[in-house]
Amino acid sequence: MPLAGLILAGGEGRRMGRADKALMLLQGKPLLAHLLERLSPQITPIALSANGDPARFAGLCSVVLRDEIPDQGPLAGILAGLDWAAAQGADALVTVPVDTPFLPSDLVARFAKASQDGQRPCYARSLSTSQDGTETYRAHPAVALWPLSMRPMIQAGLEAGERRLRMALQDGVAVDFSETPDPFANLNTLEDLAQAEADLAQGRRGFGPPASGAHDGV
Repeated sequence: MPLAGLILAGGEGRRMGRADKALMLLQGKPLLAHLLERLSPQITPIALSANGDPARFAGLCSVVLRDEIPDQGPLAGILAGLDWAAAQGADALVTVPVDTPFLPSDLVARFAKASQDGQRPCYARSLSTSQDGTETYRAHPAVALWPLSMRPMIQAGLEAGERRLRMALQDGVAVDFSETPDPFANLNTLEDLAQAEADLAQGRRGFGPPASGAHDGV
């Protein structure tokens, strides 16, 4: 099953002082570089969803896609990604946010299996523990597999003002990840970024072994 990957980096970074998240440094490397290192062994080709001047990503990612429908959030980026994926001959698109550098090394393989070879959309959810010890699953709709057949539905939804990823994936398959710490932890703020730096420096969190061997699909 041919797949394509898309890193979502179209947000305004408001909680990081409107900084460009993709270029924020973690262990001396841009977050985008970390995401590419995690995804490249699992899937190819990979594009970046980002607005503004694409030249700022030179040397990191050669394919930068602008939103087809402006100011509509990540779903507009996914729409552009689906068109690009179709041109690459892919059957489905795997998306991840640029601020999740600890992605599982088997993310794509697990998505491919759960999606019934790309026929059904699916999304990640991870196990979280509250302060009282209660365990619940948290959905991550931006970490998802989108069959290309979803394009008309997504476009119609955007044109009707529906921007929520959860609504687009309401019939999707939830793929459970129970790893600790949460592999989909978002670095939303400067404090989150500093905490990730401290955790890595002290060995409390690692990137884990990368998947071996790049491939065009699963």
